[in-house]
Amino acid sequence: MRKSVVYLLLGFAAVVWGASFVMTKELFASEEHITVFIILAFRLFLASAVTIPVLLLLGRLEPVVKGDLKWFMLLALFEPFAYSICETSGVQLVSGSMAAIVVATIPLFVPFGMAAFYGEKIRAVTLVGIVLSLAGLSVMMLFGGEGQHLDAAPAGLAFLAGAVVIAVLYTIVLVKLVGRYRPFTITAYQNLLGCLYFIPLMLCFDGAALPLLSFSPKMLALLLALGVFCSTLAYVCYNIGVARLGASAACIFTNVIPVFSFVTALAIGQEQFTWSKPVGIVIVLCGVVLAQLPPRRP
Repeated sequence: MRKSVVYLLLGFAAVVWGASFVMTKELFASEEHITVFIILAFRLFLASAVTIPVLLLLGRLEPVVKGDLKWFMLLALFEPFAYSICETSGVQLVSGSMAAIVVATIPLFVPFGMAAFYGEKIRAVTLVGIVLSLAGLSVMMLFGGEGQHLDAAPAGLAFLAGAVVIAVLYTIVLVKLVGRYRPFTITAYQNLLGCLYFIPLMLCFDGAALPLLSFSPKMLALLLALGVFCSTLAYVCYNIGVARLGASAACIFTNVIPVFSFVTALAIGQEQFTWSKPVGIVIVLCGVVLAQLPPRRP
């Protein structure tokens, strides 16, 4: 697979994940009784209900080697289980764009996690690209009206910080599996196990809220989009990127997520346009391009 195709797939994942913050925020706004556990359980149930039968029909679902089952269970425990709880809880308490900005700090920590667990060398140009893209995100946040909300929801920011830590741990475990299984197989199993983790929690804590939901076409469409696009196709694209480029290089594309989150929010009226946003977007993209520069050949 050509690098240009891998970059397009990672870009697609960033677009979808950027839109996911807005879609989750829309669910909370349109459904009074919906909860974090309900969103996540239905999202992963729909993802599994669509992808696993298709993979079985095509004969593309690989069996899990017995020794790898623990890694799949740990992978699903990090993402989608723990990560989704932290991310969705954070989105409930802060704006979708603010959540995307905090999540975009993940690439800053992944190279250090890879260096600690796998001895992967940290390239200086990658760090410069990460810092530059974070500077662009800071411009979008501090001069775009988001900075004034930093103290408004400390609990939301704490949830999102937890999501960042969990995402780093997820990437470290993912590296153990990407060379042994197809990306679709990894994503299908992590969604199925995540769904099994969430359903008991949903029934235990939020079962009384289920009859109060509207199950309107809008609600079902948003949940289906979150399940199929955000929890399945985007993760498949990201897993391909990790397998082809390495974790440190692939995760830098998560810095583009706030860009598409802002664009989507602007399109539906959740955000207001300011001059800082296009300026920050340009800086972010420059940082992403810089981090992807190949090493010099001797």
